[in-house]
Amino acid sequence: MSLLNLLHPAPGLRVLVTAGASGIGAAIARAFSEAGARVHVCDVDRTAVESFTRAHPDITVTVADASVSNDVDLVFDDLNASLGGLDVLVNNVGIAGPTDPIENITTADWERTVAVNVNSQFYFVRRAIPLLKLSERDPCVIAMSSVAGRLGYAYRSPYSASKWAVLGLTKSLAIELGPQGIRVNAILPGVVEGDRMNSVIQARAVATGVSMDTMREEYLRKISLRRMVTPDDIAAMTVFLSSPAARNVTGQTISVDGNVEYL
Repeated sequence: MSLLNLLHPAPGLRVLVTAGASGIGAAIARAFSEAGARVHVCDVDRTAVESFTRAHPDITVTVADASVSNDVDLVFDDLNASLGGLDVLVNNVGIAGPTDPIENITTADWERTVAVNVNSQFYFVRRAIPLLKLSERDPCVIAMSSVAGRLGYAYRSPYSASKWAVLGLTKSLAIELGPQGIRVNAILPGVVEGDRMNSVIQARAVATGVSMDTMREEYLRKISLRRMVTPDDIAAMTVFLSSPAARNVTGQTISVDGNVEYL
C-alpha cells in the first residue's frame, strides 16, 4: 500500500461523531464523509441538526443530549439501524462551562460542565466498545480534550478539570482495550476560531476587566505560531488518527494548537 493510501481511512468506515451538527464536530463529520466513510452524528441542537441534514443528506443524525444516558441509548439504536455497526467513535461533545472566579461558580454550572464533558464520554464509550470489538477495520476511539487538559486555566476551572479527566479516561482505555486491537487517543485543540471562542474571550475579558480586543491579543501572544487553529485543522488530525498510517498510535494526547505556551 502506498503512503498516500495509508493516510486515508478505508472507504465505508463507519463513524459516529458526537456534537456533530456544528463547529468542530461538523467539520469532522464532513471530512470523514468526503473521505468515503459512512457517518452518523448526534447533537442536542435541533436547529443545527436540521441545517446540517439539509446540507449533508447522506449523513444520518439523531437529536440527543449526550449527557443523558437514555438519549445515548437512542443514538445507538439509530446508529445500528443506519450503519449496522461501528469502526470509529469520535467523542467530540463538550461545553465551555462558566468563566468566573471559583468562589462564584455555582454547583449547577459545575455539575453541568462535568455531565457534558466527562459523563458523556463514559456513556458513549460504554455503548461503543462492544461494537468496536466486532469491527475488523482497525477500530478506534478519539476523545476531544483541550489544551486546557494539559495546562491550568484560571477562571475556567470546571472546563479545565473536565478536560483533564478526559485524558485520564483516554490513557486508561488505551491500556484496557489495546489487547483487543482498539486504539484510543485524545486530541487537544487550542484556541479555535469561531463563535464559541469569541464568547469565551468576551466572558474572560469581562471577568478580568479588559476589552475584548485586548483579551484576543493576549490569547494570541500565548501561542507560538501567533494564530488560532480552525475546525478543519482538528478534523484533519481526527481523520489521520483513524487511518492506517496511525495503526500503532494509541494512548496519546495530541495537541493541535500552534503550541499554546500557557493559559
